[in-house]
Amino acid sequence: MKKIFIAAIIAIAASFGANAQKFALVDMDYVLRNVPAYEMANEQLNQVSQRWEKEVTELSKEAETMYKNYQADMVFLTDDQKKKREESIVAKEKEVTDTRYKYFGPEGELYKKRQSLMKPIQEDVYNAVKAVAEEKGYQVIFDRASSQSIVFASPRIDVSNEVLAKLGYSK
Repeated sequence: MKKIFIAAIIAIAASFGANAQKFALVDMDYVLRNVPAYEMANEQLNQVSQRWEKEVTELSKEAETMYKNYQADMVFLTDDQKKKREESIVAKEKEVTDTRYKYFGPEGELYKKRQSLMKPIQEDVYNAVKAVAEEKGYQVIFDRASSQSIVFASPRIDVSNEVLAKLGYSK
């Protein structure tokens, strides 16, 4: 009798644990490529980045030209003049480094610009994914684009188009 009772309890406990978890996949690259605001923000970032890179390159060329002129004139300069030229070359190289860091450093202008342009779009996408998950009862939605461990997934569990529809971009 004890064995039957224990077996019944185990069977009941197993049935509670056997509730299937619902999950889905979303391809964030696909979703973002189909959001026009994201493409415009990317284009704007590229333009700003190219402009700043051009500025840094011009400063770098100036420093290089100063150094070449210094090398060519070195035999004609006094020690005092050499020292002044070397200091100005070092100052120009520091300006190049500082400018590069200002624009492209970890907390640089490009990072700030990317945050200001991309964060609202990413929040909208996140909210759309969350809404789809709540409507369909998914406990987890994985990003197919960033997960390299997904070898194969059925297209039936891909909710990318539903996320786009939530954002107002039907496919």
